[in-house]
Amino acid sequence: MQHAIQNNIHFTDYHPAPADFFAEVMEGLQQSPKAIAPKFFYDAQGSRLFDAICELAEYYPTRTEMQILSDHAEEIAGIIGEKSFVLEPGSGSSTKVRLLLNDLKPHTYMPMDISRQHLLDAAQTLAHEYPWLDIHAACADFTTPLMLPVQPQTLNKVAFFPGSSIGNFEPAAAQAFLTHLGETVGVGGGLLIGVDLKKDPELLHAAYNDSEGVTAEFNLNLLARINRELNADFDLDSFVHRAFYNRTLGRIEMHLVSRRQQQVAVAEETFQFHRGETIHTECSYKYSIREFQSLAAAAGFRAVKVWTDGEQLFSVHYLIYQG
Repeated sequence: MQHAIQNNIHFTDYHPAPADFFAEVMEGLQQSPKAIAPKFFYDAQGSRLFDAICELAEYYPTRTEMQILSDHAEEIAGIIGEKSFVLEPGSGSSTKVRLLLNDLKPHTYMPMDISRQHLLDAAQTLAHEYPWLDIHAACADFTTPLMLPVQPQTLNKVAFFPGSSIGNFEPAAAQAFLTHLGETVGVGGGLLIGVDLKKDPELLHAAYNDSEGVTAEFNLNLLARINRELNADFDLDSFVHRAFYNRTLGRIEMHLVSRRQQQVAVAEETFQFHRGETIHTECSYKYSIREFQSLAAAAGFRAVKVWTDGEQLFSVHYLIYQG
């Protein structure tokens, strides 16, 4: 862990060591079926591509959630109260928090992201736009427990987790992660979270199979990153993006499908792929309001308020941790 101040931003680096990336990729490729965690999408290029996905016409979650936050920012701020400590795991470009800052007026904002340079660039932009805001950026794998680099004793702590990223966890892991967030904000602390709702599978299919192919490029960039950072020789033209809605499990699944029989070297180990074999790269679970509130309750949270859009595509919840 390293602390620094860069352009008036307090910065703490918990970034996973390259050995951690290597170990998790090797373990994932040795599994049957093969799988790699979606957190590894987010190198600098992956973060840029995800920002581009959020602008796509088919990708309803971002614009819908932003509209909900914008429409209800004053009410949200009234519930949370001023001078809070807001931490945002997986903050990316810190786009959505901007919709709340003028009403919420938090004392401190802590963006947390695994992509170091993307995090620093976003934090510096935010510091320029909101010079009154105390920013403590933390480069970290937020899916693992960690100690906050600053521990405010008198501020109401609130975790902000937009984007329906909770859907990327298997349900048991989602409960464990929510419990971790609860323990981080403490009893009486809050959680403002975006959750994608169950809906017409055709809408879901279009959102993860956009006509411009940006989501496919985002998925394949994972292999490009492994090639670059782990001395691998994935042929990106020999894999294709596939995403579909698994109605039984209530989730979108994203895969990289081998187009042919092939072998791939990663460092000094070789992996065999059959034609049609996949690497499972992401799940995105969809929840009804009742299902999510039940999950959150099991993690120690009490539901306070939920906001949705007129088409019932997306939900934003505010909950309080009771332990």
